[in-house]
Amino acid sequence: MPKSTSQTSIRKALISAVMLVTALSLSLSISISTYLDVKEQKLLIINKLNILAEIIAFNAQVTVLFDDRKTEEQRLKSFESIPLVKNIHIYAIDDISNKPVFFTSFNAKKTPPVPLRVDNIEQLQQPKITEDYVELIKPINYEGNIKGYVYIRGGLERLNAYINKKILIDILLTLFVLVLVYFVAKRIQKRIADPIDQLSTLLQDVSKNHNYDARAKKTNISEINTLSNSLNIMLTRTQNQIERHKNDKQEIKQLNQSLEEKVNQRTIALREANQELLTTLERMHQYQNQIVESEKMASLGQMVAGVAHEVNTPIGLGITGSTLLRDKLAEISQGFDQKTLTSSQLKRFIDNGIENLDLIYRNLNRAAELVSSFKKVAVNQDGELSSLINMHDLLSNVIVSMRTELLVKNPNIVIHCSSQLMFETKAGPLQQVLQQLLSNSIIHGFRDNQNNEIEITVERNESSLTINYFDNGVGVDKSIKKRIFDPFVTTKRGEGGSGLGMHLVYNLVTQALGGSVYFDDQNSTGTRFIITLPLTEASRI
Repeated sequence: MPKSTSQTSIRKALISAVMLVTALSLSLSISISTYLDVKEQKLLIINKLNILAEIIAFNAQVTVLFDDRKTEEQRLKSFESIPLVKNIHIYAIDDISNKPVFFTSFNAKKTPPVPLRVDNIEQLQQPKITEDYVELIKPINYEGNIKGYVYIRGGLERLNAYINKKILIDILLTLFVLVLVYFVAKRIQKRIADPIDQLSTLLQDVSKNHNYDARAKKTNISEINTLSNSLNIMLTRTQNQIERHKNDKQEIKQLNQSLEEKVNQRTIALREANQELLTTLERMHQYQNQIVESEKMASLGQMVAGVAHEVNTPIGLGITGSTLLRDKLAEISQGFDQKTLTSSQLKRFIDNGIENLDLIYRNLNRAAELVSSFKKVAVNQDGELSSLINMHDLLSNVIVSMRTELLVKNPNIVIHCSSQLMFETKAGPLQQVLQQLLSNSIIHGFRDNQNNEIEITVERNESSLTINYFDNGVGVDKSIKKRIFDPFVTTKRGEGGSGLGMHLVYNLVTQALGGSVYFDDQNSTGTRFIITLPLTEASRI
C-alpha cells in the first residue's frame, strides 16, 4: 500500500512561509542588535571604571605616601554621587613585608562591604565581569615605584534593567510587526489563491462532466493568466481530438471488419501450408533410415524438423507480410481510381509498407543465412587436396584472422605446439574447425572480458595428431551435453544461434579430415574438446 503524503494548501503555506521568514529575520536582527548593544554598554562601564580607578590612584599617591587615611576617606565619600561605584579599597605597600595591606575603603549606601582582594591583585589587573558586578585593580605609582593599589567594584543593575527594558520593547515590536505581516500576507494570499481556486473548480467541472467547452477567465496575475491560456489551449485541442477520435473510431471499425476477414483467409492458408509441411516431414521421416550411414547421422530427422521450423518461420512471415502489403496496395489503388484517397490513408500505407518490407527483408535474409549454414554442413570431402602444413603457423594465422572477434571477450590464448611440427592434411577444413571452436568460446563460453583463457595443446605420436582445445568459460549446459554434435542444438535459440556450429565441426573432422572429435563431458570446469587426426605416410617422414 503506497505511503500517504501530507498535504497543505497554498494559503497556509504562503502565510506560514511569510510569518516564519519575518519571525526569523526579526529574531536574528534583534538578537544581534541586543548583543552588540550590551557588549558596547559593558565596554563603556569598564572604561568608566578604569578612568575612575586611575583618578583615585593619582589622588591617593600623597595620602598613601604620608599615611593620611582621613583625607583619603573624605575624598572617597565624594563617590556616593556616582551610582556605578559600589566598593573601593585602597591598599598600601608595607615597608617591612613589602606586601599590600589595607589602607582605607569606601562602600556605597545599602551596599555591604566586600572581602579584601590583596590575594587577587594579579588576577584583577584585567577587569573581571560577573552577572551583577565589574571588578578591577589599578596600581598607585609614585616616581616609577608602586606604592599601593586601588580596587574598585561597579554594579551592573542599571545595565540589567536596561537590557530587560530593551528585550520587552523588542518583543512588543516583534509582535506588532508579525501582526502587520500576517494581515499583509492574508491579503496577498487571497489575491493569489482565489484565481487558483477558480481554475481548480473549472478543472473539476471538466473532469466530472466532460465539459470541454469551458474556458478559464483572465485574472490580474500574469503567471495565472499564462496558466489559464495554456489550459484553454489544452481544452481546445482536447475537444478537437475527441472529434477526430470519433471519426477515426468509425473508420477503424470498418477497417477491422475487413481485416478480420483477411486474417481468417490468411490463417486458413497458413494452416494448409503447415499441414503440407507436416506431411512432407512425415515423408522425410519415413525415408530417414534409408540415408543414415552412421550412428551420428541418425539425427537427420531432427535436422529436417529443424530446417522446417527455422525456414518455415521466416518464409511464413515473409508471405504474410507480402500478402498484407498486396492487399493494402489494392486498397490504395481502389481509392486512387475512385478519387477517394486521402493523405492520411496514403501516409498509413507508406508506414505499413515500410514495416512490411522491413519484415520481409529481415526474414528473407534470415532464411538466406540458414541456407548458407546448411550448405556448410554438407562437407565436400573432395573439395580440397591435402598439403604439408606447419601446425604452429596455422594456429597463429587463425588467431590473427579472428582478432576482431576475439577482442570482444579478450581471452588469453596459450598455444603448446612445436614451431617445427609439420604434417599433411587439408588446411581449409582444419582452419574452419579451429575458427568454429574459438567462435563458440567467444559466443557461448565467456560471459565477460575478465580472466578468460583458451589453451590449445598439439601432440604428435606415431600414427596420429591430437589437438586438445580447452577454455575456462561457463561450460556446456547439462541438458545438451549428450547432443552437442547434433544439428540445431543450441542455448542461443532466438538470439541468432542456429545450432549448426558443433555439427559442422563434427562433419569436418570425421568426413573431410577423416579423424574423430571427442567432447569431455566429465570436465568440471570450462569446456574441452579432443580432436584426433590420422597421419598419412608423408606426414610420418
